[in-house]
Amino acid sequence: MSQIKKLAGQTLIYGLSNMLGRFLNYLLVPLHTFVLGKFFYGKLTYIYSSTAILLVLLTYGLETGFFRFASKKEEQYNKVLGTSLYSITFTTILFIILSVVFRDSWQNYFEIDSLKIVYYFIFIIALDVLNAIPFAKLRIDERPVKFMLIKLIGIFTNIGLNIFYLVVCRKLYEAGGNGFFVQMYKPQYVLDYVLLANLISSAVTLLLLMPEIIKVKPHFDFKLLKRLLDYSYPILLIGLAGMLNDNIDKLMIPKLINADNPTEQLGIYGANFKLSVLMVLFIQMFRYAAEPFFFKNAGNKNAKKLYADVMVYFIIFGLFIFLGVVFYIDILKFFIGSEFREGLFVVPILLIAKLIYGIVFNLSTWYKVTDKTKFGILVAGVGAIITILINYFMIPEYGYKASAYASLVSYTVMMIISYFLGRKYYDIPYNFKKIGFYVILTAGIYFVNRFLPDQNKIIYYVISTLLLISFVSIVYLNEKKQIKRDLSNY
Repeated sequence: MSQIKKLAGQTLIYGLSNMLGRFLNYLLVPLHTFVLGKFFYGKLTYIYSSTAILLVLLTYGLETGFFRFASKKEEQYNKVLGTSLYSITFTTILFIILSVVFRDSWQNYFEIDSLKIVYYFIFIIALDVLNAIPFAKLRIDERPVKFMLIKLIGIFTNIGLNIFYLVVCRKLYEAGGNGFFVQMYKPQYVLDYVLLANLISSAVTLLLLMPEIIKVKPHFDFKLLKRLLDYSYPILLIGLAGMLNDNIDKLMIPKLINADNPTEQLGIYGANFKLSVLMVLFIQMFRYAAEPFFFKNAGNKNAKKLYADVMVYFIIFGLFIFLGVVFYIDILKFFIGSEFREGLFVVPILLIAKLIYGIVFNLSTWYKVTDKTKFGILVAGVGAIITILINYFMIPEYGYKASAYASLVSYTVMMIISYFLGRKYYDIPYNFKKIGFYVILTAGIYFVNRFLPDQNKIIYYVISTLLLISFVSIVYLNEKKQIKRDLSNY
């Protein structure tokens, strides 16, 4: 339990930076949906989905490889760090050169007139990739506070610049005049301003990480790199498949949807996707702390029991978030522009899908700590194929609703496959009785809430809040004794 408490503490610190940062960025959603409108917001969604996939490709699983090898006592930490950093730096420079040479192809891919957007896109990716290993170093060194501060400074820079361009400069432009700031704003370049703000924040983050980079000793070992890549390339394929699961729908919707305004439909889906942000935040902050935690405790004699307990607590928190979002969605909907709210019906589907994705991440522990990452390729590959097929065949008829269900089906299949493979190679004694109880409890509370009359919103929210409190109370009463029993086991 002391180990779980340590994980919880680090998750909290990583979570403060990640959750606060994502939440603050989330506050930009109403600004973006209002100023950009459905078309430009659809373009922004398309660009960021492409960015996410390329970030996985260009880090090629080396973060996880770095965690694995730097955690081994027989490896030289500095050599692993230097080899990882120099490898990523070289491939990033190569990416910049090739992308600049073929910039017209990028421009055609995004179907945009502005070449500046292409350059912003290229250098945002490059800077974020270069930030990856220094951030991983902070995580494995267990320096979550510095990690948090650097993350937050970068995020505040991005938010501040968004407000400067889209609020201050826009208001001055609309008021008229010939001042310097008035001249900086042009309505047709709203998308440029959002990406420029992102680029500057990524550059500031890299600058703040430079002390960590400068400390890296000039160690580079080709044999070690080969071993790192041998371990990491399955992680790359897993990450790529996972990122396709998350983003391929946003790349396929404008190409396949049967609508007169495909980019606007993508904008609606992308905005409602943001309403599942609390689940995404929880999973992301958990992953930051859990990945190095799982590796460091792999040799613990109670490791399997530890992993099983973590799964239970993860699911409990995930179910709580699900209930909280769906109960108060009529309030949360005001975070997106009114013209985007027609897509609210996909939010509960996406929340469940994301929770199952978090379970898949927990299940992935078995093939990571046993170095059987080839099975991760199988799990993630099957999921990606399912996602692509459902989107391809169903988007033309059902629109972006098909994309939400594709994520749900894909992650569910991945969860089932990963669990049964794990039973064979690294059997973790998950407490299905307890997990099943909480799932059924959540389903019961959810359906009670669905049948509540909502004509009187005050009564509706009072009862919904009491239902949420009842969930927390039952969890507390059920887990209090178990926690006390586990204290002596770790």
